[in-house]
Amino acid sequence: MTDIRDTFAKVYGRAPEGVWSAPGRVNLIGEHTDYNNGYVLPFAIDRRTWAAVARREDRDIHLRSTFADGEVVASLDALDPAVMEGWSAYVLGVAWAAADAGVTMDGAFGLDILIDSDVPVGAGLSSSAALECAAGAAFNDLWGWELDKIALARLGRVAENKAVGAPTGLLDQAASMLGEADHVVFLDCLTEEARPVPLHLPHEGLGILVMNSNVDHEHATGGYGERFASCALGAKELGVASLREVDRDGLERGLEVLDAETLRRVRHIVTENERVLQTVDTLAAHGPRAIGNLLNESQASMRDDFEITVPEIDLACDTAVSAGAIGARMTGGGFGGSSIALVPLEQADAIADAVRDALARAGMREPTIFTVTPSQGARRDS
Repeated sequence: MTDIRDTFAKVYGRAPEGVWSAPGRVNLIGEHTDYNNGYVLPFAIDRRTWAAVARREDRDIHLRSTFADGEVVASLDALDPAVMEGWSAYVLGVAWAAADAGVTMDGAFGLDILIDSDVPVGAGLSSSAALECAAGAAFNDLWGWELDKIALARLGRVAENKAVGAPTGLLDQAASMLGEADHVVFLDCLTEEARPVPLHLPHEGLGILVMNSNVDHEHATGGYGERFASCALGAKELGVASLREVDRDGLERGLEVLDAETLRRVRHIVTENERVLQTVDTLAAHGPRAIGNLLNESQASMRDDFEITVPEIDLACDTAVSAGAIGARMTGGGFGGSSIALVPLEQADAIADAVRDALARAGMREPTIFTVTPSQGARRDS
């Protein structure tokens, strides 16, 4: 906190008016179900993005970060997602999305903004949503939008969809805005209703191990968009508005009308929605030590039906479970990024060492492994 305020003063020649922050997220279970109007179960992590901000006398946004050279300048009167690029699109896109949604910008003033973050980029921990939500929280306070947290999450999603070009759902932004300590966020992406679900990890002596494969992923291009299109095709062929409407009987009908690949994609979404609901019920009835099989089944579904894992992820998950993890699965959009393991804390170091050794023996790049704690969502820090 002191560092970003000091750095802001050096860059802009004055103190910031305030500092806002938002966390990255881990998705406990429920992958690619969000843009199919399904169920997800993410939590905010103790890695955050900070935005130090001060108002200007004009209507320009001056945007800098600690992780990129140069300054981006944009006028509030000429925000255009078609020309936004790079990391600044996640910030400017939120302002544009608000104006596009009818939020008044008439009284808005320009801002000097400095961004800092310790959320790893390209790790599947949603550094993008952390950036969008930190900016949204600052804009909401300074410009007097008076929007609730789920409305701010929606603006972040629109920014990512339209300004960045990534066809994501609401999962990441909802987790970053709504997270609570030692809770997951159960989100119904059809109704956008959300509620916290207790995890009780400290009471059970458990932790979440993040295993970053260091295989970078990119959501704006490639496989993520292809999976989005496959799900849309499956819904169209089955005659439903979204795959949320498909149940096991619908899968049986899919055998007759869907090609083999699309059927696998649909099967993942249907069974993943079931696993999210089962995880919520199991946490309430039996606690976190009872959800291991659901995590492992989710990993297998992402590997075999949705085909979004990579060999590094598969080996890390298999090794973690063999070494004593309760369950393990890929988290995030896939094609790289991270996996997670639910582990007894006293075994965390040994499990991490086993994963590193297994990947080294396979000639794969060394993973970055660390624990995360379910934490509070977006907030004003000073």
